[in-house]
Order: sequence, then C-alpha cells, then structure tokens
Amino acid sequence: MSTNNSNALDALIQALRRLPGVGLKSASRMAFHLLQHDRSGAQLMAQALNQAVTQVLHCSMCNTFTQTEVCSTCQDSQRDQTRLCVVETPADQQALERTGAYKGLYFVLMGKLSPLDGIGPKDIGLQKLFQRVAPRAAAGEDRPVSVVTEVILATNFTAEGETTAHVISEGLKARGILVTRLARGVPIGSELEYVDLGTIAHALVDRR
Repeated sequence: MSTNNSNALDALIQALRRLPGVGLKSASRMAFHLLQHDRSGAQLMAQALNQAVTQVLHCSMCNTFTQTEVCSTCQDSQRDQTRLCVVETPADQQALERTGAYKGLYFVLMGKLSPLDGIGPKDIGLQKLFQRVAPRAAAGEDRPVSVVTEVILATNFTAEGETTAHVISEGLKARGILVTRLARGVPIGSELEYVDLGTIAHALVDRR
C-alpha cells in the first residue's frame, strides 16, 4: 500500500474515532467495511456530512439545529408560548416531542455544566437562555415583557445535569420566573424490589 493511500485510510479511521463510543478497532472495522463493501454508501455519507456542516444552523430563538433562522417549532403559533422546556441536546428535545405530552416551546443548551471539563455557563449559552426568558431592557427603555411564565428544567439526572438545573433555577427565580423540574419516579410496570434506592427515594419526595 502506498504512503498516500495509507495516509488516506488512517485519516478516515481517525475521523471515525471522533464519534462517541468508537475506538480504534471499531473505527477500523467501519472504514474497511465502507471501502470494501459500500463505497457508494461512503460517498453518500460524505455528501450528507458536508451538507449538514454547511447548511445546518442554530435556531436564533431556541438554539436547536435548523436550516432556517427560526426553527419550525418556534414558528408554530399553535404551541404554548408561555411554557419553555430546557433540554441538554436536540436528541432530548426529540424524545420529549415523541411523547406527544408537551406542546410548549424549547431551549436547547447544547451541553451541560461540567467544571472538570472546563465547560462553564458561557459555553452552553445560559445568557442566551436568560435573555430569551426574561429580556433586559436597554438603558432608558421600559423592560420588555416576556410571554414565558414557566420554565421546565428537563436536563438529565446526572451530577452535571443537576448542577446545570440548579444554576438555571437560581438565575431564573431571581428574575421572577416560575421554574419547575421534571419529576423522577418509579417506572411504569416495575416492581419496587428491583428499583434502585435513589429512584424510590426521589419518587417519595416527589409524590403527589
């Protein structure tokens, strides 16, 4: 194999390794499969990736992925404009949408606070969120009135997700906004003896 070909193959493997959960062996298998069995698929992937990178933007209102300045969800006049659900990723947003139980708007953080990884409030757009919920007036002007009356925190129940939710909650309460958190409870169809103690404890605290 020539040096140029080897470099091209190595570059492909290293690019595939950037995917979450993909190590050297997995990336190598993917690269060999594409080159040996599905070159047309590899070309489709390359084209799709190039289009996504150049055409997909962040919604100016909710920060999710979109190809227009404002996404279709934010443009939907039938959505409840008074409720804003805060999630970590577009995947979390899609999961909530699939339930069909929520008809309000969203704000996608595109991450979570993680001081150990050097990810702070500026890195996940908290200021943009605060401005979206409770915009501040310019000097000498009346303060703008926000239609958002409730912010639902739907960050994940991890240490980083809980920290993110706490920081957002404190920041919004200071602005006079009602802040709620997704409830944690026992999964439907489960038996208590097999449910972890943390889930049971939170279900008791959040009982209604």
